[in-house]
Amino acid sequence: MRNFKQDEVKTSPDAKTAAAFSSSWNNLPLGSIYTKDQVEDWFAPLDLNDLKDKEVLELGCGGGNLMVHILDYGPAKLVGVDLGESVVTAKNNIAATGKNNASVLQDDLCTFSSEGFDLVYCIGVLHHLKKPYEGFCSVLRNTRPGGYFHCWVYAYEGNSIIRLCVEPLRRLCSKLPWWLTKYFVATPLAALYYCYAKTLHLLPAGIGEHFPLGTYSLWIAKREFAFFRHVAFDQLVTPQTVYIKKGTIEDWLSRNDLVAPGTTYIIQRNGNSWKFGGRRTSVAGKKEAVGTAQSLCNNLN
Repeated sequence: MRNFKQDEVKTSPDAKTAAAFSSSWNNLPLGSIYTKDQVEDWFAPLDLNDLKDKEVLELGCGGGNLMVHILDYGPAKLVGVDLGESVVTAKNNIAATGKNNASVLQDDLCTFSSEGFDLVYCIGVLHHLKKPYEGFCSVLRNTRPGGYFHCWVYAYEGNSIIRLCVEPLRRLCSKLPWWLTKYFVATPLAALYYCYAKTLHLLPAGIGEHFPLGTYSLWIAKREFAFFRHVAFDQLVTPQTVYIKKGTIEDWLSRNDLVAPGTTYIIQRNGNSWKFGGRRTSVAGKKEAVGTAQSLCNNLN
């Protein structure tokens, strides 16, 4: 692993996004905002019980909310990487678990390099990068030969309302002080959506899913208002968001020589996002494959 210099935070093309999300993660109570069921759903079809005694890397760990749960599955080593000051919260959350097999590094996930991990995951981050495919290349680069990779991104499909209504507001709110966005924009919007989602949840089974954002709304309706506000704030605070088409993910997986053929999957989640992953090629030491994959990263960005 390279020696990351603090000055590199300012020069990264994703510096503003990292700073924006730090204002989110560093102003939450200690602990994870996610539930165990949510985490397991995010990672399916992977079975997190298979992580026992494995080495695991999270690229874009934010406040360490996922790491706290992953530690419960007994990995031999867990490393989290994030560009922003949210690493402070991540370290505090990890320390609160009392476990000593995890560490958090401040680094740019797109350029981060390691000797490789059994599983590399990147949840909810690629769609906020200036160059999403470059981030995906890093996921593969840091997966050891024969290892697994897993990502989750916002989908273009199923998000027409968000793209048409929320995106213009995000472009404005991302320029405001974080506290103004959180308490005077995200909070009232979250209250409206909270009522909408809870109402759909009360409808007879099978009806709510036919409404706009129905499947997602039925899923999030199980959570408390604070989580609704967190999601709304995350949507509005970031200066960079792209919604990724299934075809784009298919292209990423097919073009990159580090992806093992016949191992990949793309699964729609809650009607408005994509989970995808697979395994890295098991042949170690093929510099030409790594070089070709890196060249593709450069050409596609």
